[in-house]
Amino acid sequence: MLVKLVPRMVKMDFKVGEEGEIVQGCLAPLRLATLLTRNSINVWSVQCRDCLWRTIPTQEEYEEIRRKFVEDPFVCSKKPNVSCNDPADMEYDNSRVWVVDKPNLPKTPPGFHRGLVLRKDFSKLDCYYIAPNGRKLRAGTEVASFLKENPEFKDLSTSDFSFSVPKVMMDTVPVDAVKVEVKVESSGGSK
Repeated sequence: MLVKLVPRMVKMDFKVGEEGEIVQGCLAPLRLATLLTRNSINVWSVQCRDCLWRTIPTQEEYEEIRRKFVEDPFVCSKKPNVSCNDPADMEYDNSRVWVVDKPNLPKTPPGFHRGLVLRKDFSKLDCYYIAPNGRKLRAGTEVASFLKENPEFKDLSTSDFSFSVPKVMMDTVPVDAVKVEVKVESSGGSK
């Protein structure tokens, strides 16, 4: 038996915030300079198990679907007044940058904010959490230290946080987003 680990992955578009952070949602890119600074409406979406892409109204709802996607795949009938016979809410194309998220990641704990930063070369995203006290947590070890230092979060564990990041779909990256290559020249010997 052949088992797909990710049957129809969860996907999200994104927008880039003022500091280069990804705000989960979508962005219709015009030019690279615009892409790195423009704010737009957030759009989260998932692919129905049986048909097309459906938008999800909030990040919280999106994370709840993603949290249990393998055990309970999304189907159109979970959205009010929607069926697989309805047209798709959006099409996969290069009118926006798409990233594909992994299923079954934990939902962001209450009071925390999960942020994603797109690298300037569009190669990947980096993940961080903002704790309720404003502290930025960039790795599991920082989360562990924070939880140890803040006993009011004793009900949370490091497994409630995931630094796994969505994959950038390179075929949707704007053509003017050129990767910069850095050449390192060796001196070839001592003088």
